[in-house]
Amino acid sequence: MARGKIQIKRIENQTNRQVTYSKRRNGLFKKAHELTVLCDARVSIIMFSSSNKLHEFISPNTTTKEIIDLYQTVSDVDVWSTHYERMQETKRKLLETNRNLRTQIKQRLGECLDELDVEELRSLEDEMENTFKLVRERKFKSLGNQIETTKKKNKSQQDIQKNLIHELELRAEDPHYGLVDNGGDYDSVLGYQIEGSRAYALRFHQNHHHHYPNHALHAASASDIITFHLLE
Repeated sequence: MARGKIQIKRIENQTNRQVTYSKRRNGLFKKAHELTVLCDARVSIIMFSSSNKLHEFISPNTTTKEIIDLYQTVSDVDVWSTHYERMQETKRKLLETNRNLRTQIKQRLGECLDELDVEELRSLEDEMENTFKLVRERKFKSLGNQIETTKKKNKSQQDIQKNLIHELELRAEDPHYGLVDNGGDYDSVLGYQIEGSRAYALRFHQNHHHHYPNHALHAASASDIITFHLLE
């Protein structure tokens, strides 16, 4: 059966339009490939769908740029000139912006002021004053934070010092302060400082004398205390 002809106009149904685009695009690429193989032709096809999606076909062993350059040579048309002019304009604007920024930096350092009139100098002075104000505020805030941190550290050190002084006062008032009751072979242990070394005095129970050597028994019978000196 012969295929019916369709009217060449825009397909209103979006789904049918997309299906037709995909089929005819593949058929077009197939014909381009056949031309490349059968006729040794260099073919380049660039297509954009209605959604701006790129589809491209290029003959093997070549590139799109080579095809465009060949087109320029044959047709004597420069397709890159417009793009080059836009790039040059962008470069010129960037260079101008760079020069203006360098000049502003020099003016804030006290240079290139001869080019400014009175109004421009007054405006520059106001800008500098505002900048100095911001710098001072930031500096004072930083100093305030450092001062608060130092005060907290000093307060902590003072509390530690007060606790130590209070503990020393308690030791001076109570001779039994610091005694440790172990409930074992001795009644108590008292630690105190003697001539750069620490001495520990042990008071033993009388009924436990048989656990210690003769010299320990002799010392216990005299004062019930044996003192051991330990180096710091």
